[in-house]
Amino acid sequence: MVSGFWAKLQRPIMAMAPMANVTDAAFRRMFAELGKPDVFWTEFVSVEGLLSAGREKLLVDLWYDKSEHPIVAQVFGGKPEQFEKIGALIRELGFDGLDINMGCPDRGVEKSGGGAALIKDPALAKEIIRAAKRGAGDLPISVKTRLGYNKDESAKWLPALLEENIAALTVHLRTRKEMSAVPAHWELAPKINDLRNKISPETVLLGNGDVPNTDEARRRAADTGFDGVMIGRGAFGNPWLFSGRVPDIRERLERLVTHAELFEKLYKSGQPDRLKSFDIMKKHFKAYASGFDEAKELRIKLMEAESAADVRRTISEFLNR
Repeated sequence: MVSGFWAKLQRPIMAMAPMANVTDAAFRRMFAELGKPDVFWTEFVSVEGLLSAGREKLLVDLWYDKSEHPIVAQVFGGKPEQFEKIGALIRELGFDGLDINMGCPDRGVEKSGGGAALIKDPALAKEIIRAAKRGAGDLPISVKTRLGYNKDESAKWLPALLEENIAALTVHLRTRKEMSAVPAHWELAPKINDLRNKISPETVLLGNGDVPNTDEARRRAADTGFDGVMIGRGAFGNPWLFSGRVPDIRERLERLVTHAELFEKLYKSGQPDRLKSFDIMKKHFKAYASGFDEAKELRIKLMEAESAADVRRTISEFLNR
């Protein structure tokens, strides 16, 4: 039986990928207002950090509000005993699910024993899943991973995860070594779907990689038998993505202002005790301000912004020139 909120989602499921320093609360609320995915993910957070004296700073990355349900908290780490405690914490925080990152190629994440490092230790990965389940109770546990570490090891690696009867499995269709330097291997998806059907047919299966929009996502799901698709980079600068709307330039730029103002408000980014630097917003400027005449010039000016007020002023001058 499909567990938790996953059982209520219509197929194909459209999910937003977790992206560090991107899918924060301000970013997600743009989508919650303009066109929600079927499920949100938080940015990933260190399990060890959440259990340390400095946990308050990391809890900022787990902020959400009721408009974002269903929302899954993503964490990473390499010590099973810590995951049991974190499972309980994520449940107490009111999340709809807990996702374990077993695919991130960041060296710091791997050094902790988490992320893609777990691909090399299936036995440990299984222990971590079991520990998380013990702590989380009836909260559904899912995993996001890759095809393999240096090569495609999906025939060995993915069954190890599926044998734990996880609620959902998201597969980024590249290896850790490939990063994002090659096209995603969607040709392998039918084989992965067969593995799921054979080992754990109730596990929800999502694919990830090189899917720019929901039309393409639906095609991928139909062609592969996957239950849905997770979209990452295609969401940049496009909080209308899951609604199917295509806004005009003015609306896009005005939304950038709204996004910047909400980010600053949530994270006090203009104050000495700021929770997040306003510089994080700058990675969104290119995505919102692109595809039209003078976009490059506008982006150059936006990169000088140090506050939401600066962004508002620059956009206003551009639109009223």
